[in-house]
Amino acid sequence: MAIIDKMEQQLRPSTIGLKPYEAKVIPLTTGEDMLVREASRDEIPLLMETIEPLMKQPKDFYDIVASRIYAELLGMLRYRVQDEYCFVGAVDGEIAGIVNGRFVNEKVGMSYHTITLRRGARVGAHLFAAKMEYHMDVMGQDEVWIVAESPNGFKRWMIEYELEPRLHCPHELGGVPTYVLTRALWQKHKGSKCNGIRPAFEDVIAANQILHKPAKIIV
Repeated sequence: MAIIDKMEQQLRPSTIGLKPYEAKVIPLTTGEDMLVREASRDEIPLLMETIEPLMKQPKDFYDIVASRIYAELLGMLRYRVQDEYCFVGAVDGEIAGIVNGRFVNEKVGMSYHTITLRRGARVGAHLFAAKMEYHMDVMGQDEVWIVAESPNGFKRWMIEYELEPRLHCPHELGGVPTYVLTRALWQKHKGSKCNGIRPAFEDVIAANQILHKPAKIIV
């Protein structure tokens, strides 16, 4: 067993050293407060369990997005992806959305996915902006590579952020056309896209310390 454990340790990727992401509160259009924070490793199995039913939901391409996030979270849980992160948006402990990505190196980030479990309140838009904030403002990157796997995603990311097409650059998610958020584009759009209150209210932090699945997910 000791030999197996030692071999497994050698399979784990190195790290550039990720900085913490400070939690923030985002008031939703519903009047509720959503906490955006990092998901802990211990919470990953719950996130996987939460999105698993959506892996067979073809509406708005939830099936492929949920399936890929599930695999990416499993890779993170098993230490098989270098410098991956996962943020969760939660309202009174209920998981409202999940975003993830990773850092290729100090200068380039790779956006993975955004999935919304509570629709109609711009949860996904807020969470996407939060992870761009992490790449650009916290980790100081120069650019983030982004793809969309649904028309909604294309509208929210490529069009609204005026992303730079870089179709010759292969994204890690495959043959989907690659678009790039540059530092100049982030500076142009973050004032209208990136919202939140810091430090996060203590009562909102406390209310979202323990996460739970939505009673029902309507997509």
